[in-house]
This record gives sequence, C-alpha cells and structure tokens, in this order.
Amino acid sequence: MSPHPNSGLAHPSASVLLLLLLLPLSLSSRALPHQDPVHLPSLVPHVPLPLSRSRFSAETQLDFTTHCNASCYHKGEQERRREHLTEQLAFETLYADGSRTLTTMDVEDEDDYEGTISPAIQPPPIRGWRVTSRHRRQKRQIYGADGRFNIRGDHFLLDYPFSTAVRISTGCTGVLVSQRHVLTAAHCVHDGKDYVKGARKLRVGFLTPPYINGTKPSQAPTKIPLVRWVRVKSTRVPKGWIQGPQEVSMDFDYALLELRWPHRRPFMRLSVAPSSDDLAGKRIHFSGFDSDRPGELVYRFCPVEDESNDLIYQHCDARPGASGSGVYGRVWDTALERWERKVIGIFSGHQWLEIDGENRDYNVAVRFTPMKFAQICYWVHGNRADCIQD
Repeated sequence: MSPHPNSGLAHPSASVLLLLLLLPLSLSSRALPHQDPVHLPSLVPHVPLPLSRSRFSAETQLDFTTHCNASCYHKGEQERRREHLTEQLAFETLYADGSRTLTTMDVEDEDDYEGTISPAIQPPPIRGWRVTSRHRRQKRQIYGADGRFNIRGDHFLLDYPFSTAVRISTGCTGVLVSQRHVLTAAHCVHDGKDYVKGARKLRVGFLTPPYINGTKPSQAPTKIPLVRWVRVKSTRVPKGWIQGPQEVSMDFDYALLELRWPHRRPFMRLSVAPSSDDLAGKRIHFSGFDSDRPGELVYRFCPVEDESNDLIYQHCDARPGASGSGVYGRVWDTALERWERKVIGIFSGHQWLEIDGENRDYNVAVRFTPMKFAQICYWVHGNRADCIQD
C-alpha cells in the first residue's frame, strides 16, 4: 500500500511509530530501575606523536560482515585487562591536510581499575560454539517482514531524534553528539590498515527540506530532501580498530568526526550502555540512510536479542548505508528523574555466529563500555573534567 504523498511516515503502521515515539511506553507502570554507579576510567593523554601522511588507499566497504565463535564472544572478559589498556585507549587523529598523529593514554586510577567490563553485563554461558566456516552465505539483513519506516516531511526530518542523523560522504550514516562532533563507524573511514579514499575530503551531510533553500513546499518537484554538506576538520579512530595485518573486529568499529563549523541542530547525549534489561522496553532504535532507499532517512526499532561486553546483537532491519547510525535507547536519567534517549552504541553491520553447529546471524552494534565512553568523551571535550557518567 502506498503512503499518502503528504504523510511524513511512509509505513502502513505509522500510528504505531508515533505511539512509540510520543508515549512513555507504559513506563509509569514499571518500577524505576536501580543501577549501580558505573566506574569510568580517568584518562591521562600523552603528547601526540606525528605519523606519516595517510595514503588513502583503502576502498569503502559498506556491507561490513564479520564471523565470530566462542573465543571472540568472550574476548572482552578474557583479554581486556590492565596490561592492554594503554594500547586500546590510544587513538589516531587524521587532519584535513592528510597529516596524522598518534595519542597514547594512561589510566590514572589503574591500580583500582580491573578492566572495561560493565558490571551490568554478564554474558550468558554459551556451549558448543565452533569456529565458523568461511563459505559464502547470503546476508540476512532484513528479518521477516521489513519493519523500517521512511521518515519524510520537515515536521519529522527536523524534529528530534530524527534530526540527529546525518549522512557521511563515504556512503554511511552518522549521529550528532555535540555541536561540532559526529559519531560514525570506523569502517566507513578506515579499513583497519589505511584510510579509505573518500576520507581525503570527508564531509557530513545535513538533510534540509526544499523550502528552506528558497523553494516553497507547493513548488517542490520532489519530496526528497536536499543535503547541505559540511567539511570535516579531523577524524579520530581508536587504535583497537587499526590492527594492521590482523583481522578487524567490530568491537572498536567507531570513529569521531569534528566539523569545521558548529551546527545548530539538537544532538543526542552519550551514555555507557546499560544492560538491555535496563532499557525501556528492552528496545534499541536507530535512523540511517539505507542504500536500498536512496534519499530517504529510515528509522527502525527492535528488541535486543543478546549482548556481550562489546556488542549488541539484534535483528533490526538494515541495509548497507545504515552503518554508523547512532544506536540509542531510553535510559533512566537519575539526575533528571526521567527516561531519556541516549546513544549507547554505533551500528556496525552483520555478524555470523555458529552455535551448536547451527549458523546464526545478527545485525550488530558496538556497545559503549565505560572505557569507550571515557575515550569518546575525551575526544569530544578535550578534558577529563567533563567526562563523568550522569
């Protein structure tokens, strides 16, 4: 069934979407969550070291797929200890002129900090996992009936939270997290060995309804919004993603872009990802620019299926181009005493698992652990004082 041409939400169940966005999801009937305080590492940066200029030799890979077994699922628990923190907290900065620096970080309270595992997450025991085979499988990024909503019309495109979604010139999506910063997936700008060709002149695109550019809505020949592009001043990628010859992992698939000029749109605040049981409705949400719906902003939501220390496993329908979308949930804000939408991860792509000899596939988002939150917060604010979990 075709949506009404003037409707902002292109989906037969648009009323359901409105209810989910505007109503409190019957939260008043459930007990307010009690969450233990999250310990955040206090980061001490070293002087940045100059690196050679980037070659920009990599190709952008929008359809990002990885494979996992029991070893990589529990990697966060087994390996991320103090001896690895220095290497994992380091990050690379790419500037608009192609120059690069490497910044290493120390943890000030290292003696008391035992790792990066959030106390809220205890991954369930998994038995019978085997190494996955690498034969070709068809990627199932749409699960059953397509549950995505096209967001149309300025009444929705310019309203929060949809207004926080932006396009990345390499073909991905990003989310506004400050007046000058955009989070996206690392693989949208770097393949693990080098920056992609499109990162040489990286830009961020803001959707703009036609009438803002001098055209009245009645005269607009198309409902597809225009895009206003802004150049990127610098790009930061965690050292955990830049692994050289090793195989890349989704665990560190995030990057921060700093714009040359600030924008005036609302942005979404970050949060350490709580357990899915502490998310309203146990749901996650994200909006992106899926490749099979060109020119459209596409919104979706779904329950969390499983989670490890570093990843959120789910079956939210998505296609290439949605990579880098800000995955958010309704998180209880103790200071405000209300549920707030906060970015808790970045949509990465697709992952194959093999459990008890059975292949299982998920769409996967990077989960913001305390360590990652502290790192990204430092990237945004440039100091430690503003990086406390609220």
